[in-house]
Amino acid sequence: MASLVSSPSTLPNSKPDQLHSLAQKHLFLHSFLPKKASYCGSSKSSLRVKCAAIGNGLFTQTTQEVRRIVPENEQNLPTVKIVYVVLEAQYQSSLTAAVIALNSNNKHASFEVVGYLVEELRDVSTYEIFCKDLEDANIFIGSLIFVEELALKIKAAVEKERDRLDAVLVFPSMPEVMRLNKLGSFSMSQLGQSKSPFFQLFKRKKPQSAGFADSMLKLVRTLPKVLKYLPSDKAQDARLYILSLQFWLGGSPDNLQNFLKMISGSYVPALKGTKIEYSEPVLYLDNGIWHPLAPCMYDDVKEYLNWYGTRRDANEKLKSPNAPIIGLVLQRSHIVTGDEGHYVAVIMELEARGAKVIPIFAGGLDFSGPVEKFFIDPITKKPFVNSVVSLTGFALVGGPARQDHPRAVEALRRLDVPYIVALPLVFQTTEEWLNSTLGLHPIQVALQVALPELDGGMEPIVFAGRDPKTGKSHALHKRVEQLCIRAIRWAELKRKSKTDKKLAITVFSFPPDKGNVGTAAYLNVFSSIYSVMKELKRDGYNVEGLPETPEALIEDVIHDKEAQFSSPNLNIAYKMSVREYQNLTPYASALEENWGKPPGNLNADGENLLVYGKQYGNVFIGVQPTFGYEGDPMRLLFSKSASPHHGFAAYYSFVEKIFKADAVLHFGTHGSLEFMPGKQVGMSDVCYPDSLIGNIPNVYYYAANNPSEATVAKRRSYANTISYLTPPAENAGLYKGLKQLSELISSYQSLKDSGRAAQIVSSIISTAKQCNLDKDVTLPDEGEEIPPKERDLVVGKVYSKIMEIESRLLPCGLHVIGEPPSAMEAVATLVNIAALDRPEDGISSLPAILADTVGRDMEDVYRGSDKGILKDVELLRQITEASRGAVTAFVERTTNNKGQVVDVADKLSAILGFGINEPWIQYLSNTKFYRADREKLRTLFMFLGECLKLIVADNELGSLKQALEGKYVEPGPGGDPIRNPKVLPTGKNIHALDPQSIPTTAAMQSAKIVVERLIERQKAENGGKYPETIALVLWGTDNIKTYGESLAQVLWMIGVTPVADTFGRVNRVEPVSLEELGRPRIDVVVNCSGVFRDLFINQMNLLDRAVKMVAELDEPAEQNYVRKHALEQAQALGIEVREAATRVFSNASGSYSSNINLAVENSTWNDEKQLQDMYLSRKSFAFDCDTPGAGMTEKRKVFEMALSTADATFQNLDSSEISLTDVSHYFDSDPTNLVQNLRKDGKKPSAYIADTTTANAQVRTLSETVRLDARTKLLNPKWYEGMLSTGYEGVREIEKRLTNTVGWSATSGQVDNWVYEEANTTFIQDEQMLNKLMNTNPNSFRKLVQTFLEANGRGYWETSEDNIERLRQLYSEVEDKIEGIDR
Repeated sequence: MASLVSSPSTLPNSKPDQLHSLAQKHLFLHSFLPKKASYCGSSKSSLRVKCAAIGNGLFTQTTQEVRRIVPENEQNLPTVKIVYVVLEAQYQSSLTAAVIALNSNNKHASFEVVGYLVEELRDVSTYEIFCKDLEDANIFIGSLIFVEELALKIKAAVEKERDRLDAVLVFPSMPEVMRLNKLGSFSMSQLGQSKSPFFQLFKRKKPQSAGFADSMLKLVRTLPKVLKYLPSDKAQDARLYILSLQFWLGGSPDNLQNFLKMISGSYVPALKGTKIEYSEPVLYLDNGIWHPLAPCMYDDVKEYLNWYGTRRDANEKLKSPNAPIIGLVLQRSHIVTGDEGHYVAVIMELEARGAKVIPIFAGGLDFSGPVEKFFIDPITKKPFVNSVVSLTGFALVGGPARQDHPRAVEALRRLDVPYIVALPLVFQTTEEWLNSTLGLHPIQVALQVALPELDGGMEPIVFAGRDPKTGKSHALHKRVEQLCIRAIRWAELKRKSKTDKKLAITVFSFPPDKGNVGTAAYLNVFSSIYSVMKELKRDGYNVEGLPETPEALIEDVIHDKEAQFSSPNLNIAYKMSVREYQNLTPYASALEENWGKPPGNLNADGENLLVYGKQYGNVFIGVQPTFGYEGDPMRLLFSKSASPHHGFAAYYSFVEKIFKADAVLHFGTHGSLEFMPGKQVGMSDVCYPDSLIGNIPNVYYYAANNPSEATVAKRRSYANTISYLTPPAENAGLYKGLKQLSELISSYQSLKDSGRAAQIVSSIISTAKQCNLDKDVTLPDEGEEIPPKERDLVVGKVYSKIMEIESRLLPCGLHVIGEPPSAMEAVATLVNIAALDRPEDGISSLPAILADTVGRDMEDVYRGSDKGILKDVELLRQITEASRGAVTAFVERTTNNKGQVVDVADKLSAILGFGINEPWIQYLSNTKFYRADREKLRTLFMFLGECLKLIVADNELGSLKQALEGKYVEPGPGGDPIRNPKVLPTGKNIHALDPQSIPTTAAMQSAKIVVERLIERQKAENGGKYPETIALVLWGTDNIKTYGESLAQVLWMIGVTPVADTFGRVNRVEPVSLEELGRPRIDVVVNCSGVFRDLFINQMNLLDRAVKMVAELDEPAEQNYVRKHALEQAQALGIEVREAATRVFSNASGSYSSNINLAVENSTWNDEKQLQDMYLSRKSFAFDCDTPGAGMTEKRKVFEMALSTADATFQNLDSSEISLTDVSHYFDSDPTNLVQNLRKDGKKPSAYIADTTTANAQVRTLSETVRLDARTKLLNPKWYEGMLSTGYEGVREIEKRLTNTVGWSATSGQVDNWVYEEANTTFIQDEQMLNKLMNTNPNSFRKLVQTFLEANGRGYWETSEDNIERLRQLYSEVEDKIEGIDR
């Protein structure tokens, strides 16, 4: 059933209209479609959809009825009714057993019981039954209630009945629910405020730290003894509460039986006067070692190991001193309640595979103590274990409540072994999980995947399911096997000698072309691999035959040495016969549905499957095959992505089973493994990323500024991600005409009161026009007389524009792993770090300090400069120059003559010792800012000194070696080093953030500014009318870097504000009144990237709830466009308003991108209509907060209608390294031309880009941003010379920018003709440049020429016939050259 249900790769039915243009034209560059009759979805797909939407559409389909026991009560005893709510189901079987035992031999009362899992209360009807059950209940019990929206529902229901109930017992939960406690005179209603000594005990340690849980456990042990001797009732009630907690934490059926006897006998009025005997709680160790076959729990690891050594049942392998030792971390509650079957299965599987185990548990939520106590030898301080697997799913310290990540990282660093966090299903039964395309429940992803990642946990493998009837956990045997083998493989890395270790380095090739082998964001791949191989060789690995230079390495991999004639092939490392492939690849037959019988025609020669790459000793460098459908427009239209092809599967089978790699190193951001179809998180056996990676430990170099995709790689391909730095940034500077302009402006400033002013202004105007600045700045006609008063404004506007170009940050060149930037290369980055205010750290920005000196507010200076007020533009330039000068002076003082940073701390204390000669003060003393505030400057430069140390630290090779030696790689956030210097130093195991922590208050502040500027700009350009709808994009990485700014923008557009709970988690929103908003609520169409959907499903839920809430507000339609459109659409489509207000869209689960990028990069599209069809077919899957369990469901009609009301499209740029033409993602998600086609009036929507890369946030039009991008990158000598200095990869980077520019022409039509014209002048008409490009990377040069011809052929670039003729001639020249080279 499982494989049938979750086969994620079924193709949808092709609609006849999708075939319109495809059927007529055969423009495909290559067609890989297996010859099949029609492409109808198989029976499987229809079956799967049914399964996904069973029942109430929620994740949790079980109900309370499986936990209801109604006694037969033949003796007419008083009935005691108990209602309980718990987070996890492990108490269910234990409580049920206790109640059945009580009823079978009870003389005093008969017990009725019903239990709810917190998640079940989302369902409206379940909640109603819960409220009904409370009406005649005697006792309410709650435990671990930490999900705010559900906590509030429980609070509301119990509060109504609290006075009537005989007892309310709530064990550790959110304060709101804890305050419901009531036991006689004992209550916690003042929790957090009370002066009573009992609460002082609780308050002594702030609940922040998990140490609180420990001290609470100690308290629970000692307090009853103390309270026993206090006379008052109050003390006795408190004592019984603490005893209750002991019984509950003791969890066994016996303990729970006595617990119920004690509470009923003491508090149920019908039993008053009856003496019900109960025994004291049976106490278990708070923490210790537990083994199912051991005679007892152990408190001492030596005793445990002695017992282990004497076991009679152990096989020979286990007795060997060389057996690997795996540490397991377990939850005590599962052991004491007898719900430990899944733990036993893991222990048995590991032992059967020859690994010894040390299974430890803790009673509280802090495992850092037990980890150090039982896993580390107290004498040698070396670990007893080779790897650790936590089976709790929780963060190491703090569980579901408040986490203490620094403390967890400290403990794990001391332990220094790989740390895997596997998951038992908590909120879903096994079947619900198998049927879900999303995989794990969003709340579980937040608590048990995202939080452990902050500790450095990896490999979130679901190893246990849950039985819907008994609530017990059971092992999922296939998954347990996978988990155990992987844990042992990681442990082996710790023990195997370096000379014997085998490593498979995997490089990528996007789009598939020889000029693109070794693609990765910002990385010089082959030079980096070369530096890694040299380091490994030094370290004792066998890399026999490594060539002398990186260039020779490229030649080895990309040219087939055996081929007699010219060959377009890469070097073939292995030929795999079809039979061998089928034997090694158990899932091979599943790929035939999409790709036909093997070998197919990708990575194959007709009879064998080919693995491309080259082996050096024990290191294999291989080329990962591509998706395979890039060149097939028919497939790009499918709304769900196809499975991997046979060649792709053969590559991973080769690496694991023929080459027998001990680890695979994926090199750079990013490949396609982690984006293959399957569940979003919590893979099953039939999810492709899981099948492909198999049992190989996966180490992955990922760009530090891309935490979102890195997180997808961690969760879906079990990667240990290691961050690398993006290249050092520099200012774009000025060149050619722009430089001339800048000189003209400075002569105008010195001569503006002389007779020459008019003449200089007219030169400025004509030069600005030659530089095409007239598109960005309104310029008077040449020869027009300009009154002296207005001259300043004309000059100011031009000046402001060229300053914007000059100060734009560019990453220059490409990064090489193991080569950190020199200190001077770090200057521009430091200047930008210094430009941001950091109020939370008490740091003022450098521009603000300097502006303050001359009595100005920096915000005003920015505003004035944006308007083109000449004196403000000039002041901004002076501030910028002074900032650069002061930082440079500081950096020069902290470096030696080789440009390396010497010990910053010593130099700093030397500098900071004497007030007068601080280098920044010396520098500023010669400027107009000599009176700047010294204290503020000192605080700022102390911070910059710390940052400088981090930027130049080199840990990328070190961390890789640690990972390969089976050590712990320290975790660290990913993101933008300028906004968040904690991203540095690189070489950390990248994580994202707690998805429930965004948007933050600061993000909401920034968002309001951008939204107001966007609306102002749109009004100004549309006769003062408000935009009714804005179509925008949410990216994963942007929201991590900015802590949810773009998410907050959407909330502010519709006029709602997020509300955080006591733990700072955002799970609720409230509408802002129209008065406070001061404008109508703007409707939105939100396109979430596939990665955002994977990481922030909770936030999609929040957004969907927010939009629907706004659509249902009783407000006039002209003040609430969400409601206005939802009502119109509901009527047109004949659906409910709530459904018509669907506005949050993305891809189908397990699919990513609209594929427009693939079509453009591979030139496999016929017309723009076809690109728009791809967008609609792939991006029209909606998330519905009313049925979150159904995952993403297709709602194309609502999507099209919502888009047809859009007046503007909008995207965010949030960091200087990635701009519109650097990556294809931005145009891939741009619906500008599509909206124009969908609108009834055919009007083109305005297109805007918000740029928050600097302290001065801007909202520009899309065309302005494309021009700025072209001027600062593609056409800027500083940028392209920097790229060309890196050789082979550099040519490809230039070609990529041009291809992405064509992408923007295709989706938005916002690229000016001069951009193509200038690019042609720069790269084609300059003979020297042309030859350099052609000789360095002929394959990428051919693509560059092809792209110019395509831009002209598709009508995006008008140019002279001579230019086109020259390009055609070049194309055939380079074709011949390639044929001739590839011998």
